[in-house]
Amino acid sequence: MKRIPPAIWADAVFLLIAIADAAINLDPDDPGGNLSMALACAALIVRRRWSFVVFLLTLPAALFSAGTAAPLIALYTFASLTRRRPMLVGCVIAFAVCNALPWPPPPFLASEGFETVVTLAYAAAFAVAPALLGQFVQARRDLSAQLAEISQAQEHQRMLTTQTVLAKERAQLAREMHDVVSHQVSLIAVRAGALQVRTRDEETKEAATTIRQLAVNTLDELRHMVTVLRASGSLQTELTPQPTLGELRQLIANSGIETALNADLPDDVSKPVQRAIYRTVQEALTNVRKHAPGASATVDIRAEDGDIRLTVTNSAPTRPTLSLPGAGHGLLGLRERAELLGGEISSGPTAADGFQVRLRLPYQ
Repeated sequence: MKRIPPAIWADAVFLLIAIADAAINLDPDDPGGNLSMALACAALIVRRRWSFVVFLLTLPAALFSAGTAAPLIALYTFASLTRRRPMLVGCVIAFAVCNALPWPPPPFLASEGFETVVTLAYAAAFAVAPALLGQFVQARRDLSAQLAEISQAQEHQRMLTTQTVLAKERAQLAREMHDVVSHQVSLIAVRAGALQVRTRDEETKEAATTIRQLAVNTLDELRHMVTVLRASGSLQTELTPQPTLGELRQLIANSGIETALNADLPDDVSKPVQRAIYRTVQEALTNVRKHAPGASATVDIRAEDGDIRLTVTNSAPTRPTLSLPGAGHGLLGLRERAELLGGEISSGPTAADGFQVRLRLPYQ
């Protein structure tokens, strides 16, 4: 059911009040007064659109009859909409005079002078009340609009402040990535290239080639990320393309780990699930390189009971483990990503001294 606006209800109530007042003051012996009250009630229908004209049309009711509700409503409406104070004062005086002095006016006798002044004073006070109420409503409406503008300005200022802070942080992060991380990755690529040229051992040369290729790819990604960060949070900034399952074989090939991939998935796996699988395999193989040198790995992906299940298992390391820096946030980030998609991830050692990462995601 369509909701009726409050303004329509207010118009209906005011019109009923004016009609009730006219009915009470109806005089069968005064057709002119009755006609003026009918005109005043009809004019209230368009009081919001032509408030001054409506007030003028209701004045005869105050002059020729005892019905004052319609002129008072019209005066209140005009006061709530106009910003011409002299015209409003003139309307108040006009209503007071029409309401206080009967028509046709009787001859003013000296004995009636004091009563006439008192009547005019009461009529003026009677007219001032709706005018002041209308001005109060107008001031309240203006104040509400100003408060809304102030609130919008403050929200805009907060947004600008937040964007400024983010832009500074992004610029600082971009400088750190460019000056520190990119430099160190460049050194890795150079040293790997030198090793690739100088060594005669095929296994070492292959490892050096893989390291150099990974370093070059990392530099390309770092340069793109620095460009994104230096864009200062623009909404039109182009983000790095997100990986899909189609790139999984390339990831495994570049990992430098002997890995067997067993994948049996439908073609309509959603993009978020594909990204979660890719990042999980990426993190698991990274951990194999760091914590299980010389180990082989198996990546198994399948759909089962409405879920996507991923298992990455690596064998025991065949070489001594090197102490490499790590913040320990990799698996934590994967767990948060899985929970956002309604899944879960677990990990732990295997009976063969290896390690296994298990991911379950609902099929989406």
